[in-house]
Amino acid sequence: METLPDMEKDSPTSNLLAFVHTIVIYVWVVIATLVIGLTVILCSFFSKTGNSVHHVARLWGRSILWISGLRVQVEGLENIDASRSAIYMSNHQSNFDIPVFFSVLPVQFRWLAKAELFKIPFFGQSMRRAGYISIDRSDAKSAIRSLGRAAQSIREGTSVLIFPEGTRSHDGALLPFKAGGFLLAVDAGVPIVPMAVRGTYEVMPKGRKIIRRQAVHLVVRPPIDSRAFTRKTKNELMARVQDAIEEAMTIQPGGGGRA
Repeated sequence: METLPDMEKDSPTSNLLAFVHTIVIYVWVVIATLVIGLTVILCSFFSKTGNSVHHVARLWGRSILWISGLRVQVEGLENIDASRSAIYMSNHQSNFDIPVFFSVLPVQFRWLAKAELFKIPFFGQSMRRAGYISIDRSDAKSAIRSLGRAAQSIREGTSVLIFPEGTRSHDGALLPFKAGGFLLAVDAGVPIVPMAVRGTYEVMPKGRKIIRRQAVHLVVRPPIDSRAFTRKTKNELMARVQDAIEEAMTIQPGGGGRA
């Protein structure tokens, strides 16, 4: 994938511009997060479904992409059925993945979050009202119970977005998947929608502070029915999702075959 021509990495002038642009982005992210974060907390106390919270978060994501000068090309949106709940799974390349998904996915979704976050005054209450799902990893029994509650929420209509790698990639390559999301999928009995994002690694790799403008490409693949699998065969489901994401990572913008 080619970077935008005005941001050639080897040019001292462009490196200086990238540094200044990065400072502007950081300042904007702090301000936007504070302002929109307070708005989200307020909205959560007046929203019965949490949908208004997601709309506000979408504004946050779009504002970050705008100030960063990022363009996102999306393919495969026809594979999303907004009328039913699903588990969306994607590779994880950068901190910019989150604003990308908030900005371009035309569907309400929630995140799984550590149970400790829900104990923070006001913030935790707003997360719960917004529909975010608590996962307690303090011990095995708590984890099992929280997965059960999460599966119930998904069956009742809440879609979630999960990074099955569990962390950002250090080099842009796909990391081994963790099993938790697939246990959740077979327990909930909802489809998994595989997705792949390209370009955000070049925008801001893990461990790097400078942000560079880059064309971003998001590919959404057809859903995989988790009802054909069980907890015992979850590794087969994991392999199918991994294959779908790896294939999506190779698709060129415009659907022009593999990279």
